Amino acid sequence: MGVFTYDTEFTSVIPPPRLYKAFVLDADNLIPKIAPQAVKSAEIVQGDGGVGTIKKIHLGEGSEFSYVKHQIDGLDKDNFVYNYSIIEGDAIGDKVEKISYEIKLVASPSGGSIIKSTSHYHCKGEVEIKEEHVKAGKERAAGLFKIIENHLLAHPEEYN
Repeated sequence: MGVFTYDTEFTSVIPPPRLYKAFVLDADNLIPKIAPQAVKSAEIVQGDGGVGTIKKIHLGEGSEFSYVKHQIDGLDKDNFVYNYSIIEGDAIGDKVEKISYEIKLVASPSGGSIIKSTSHYHCKGEVEIKEEHVKAGKERAAGLFKIIENHLLAHPEEYN
């Protein structure tokens, strides 16, 4: 089994505490409301919402996939770090065992956030992940962050 690692970094004008509350802690409620084309709904299938919890995410009409199961591997509210793995679903196909992510929100000098994301693709056998597959995932993630950022800018009273 090979593991391929990719790093991504982008910025937001929203400070880490507020962005973390929206993007991590309340994502299951917020994202289906503001981006139903990306996520239709999310449900906990095992656990209490903390580390070890498994969620089934029903993807929206804008996705070529129908669902993923996502396991929470780490949740550090004080340092704005979120670790999770996609462990099942048509988005990972038959060549990938799981995709693990570490998302870290760091305060930027401008008062916003630097979003640092590391993705680990755990492949079955000698499969190699193509750069265009990773790039498409990065673009979807960046687009979702922008939707959340725009929502927070339009609703300054939320997630304070």
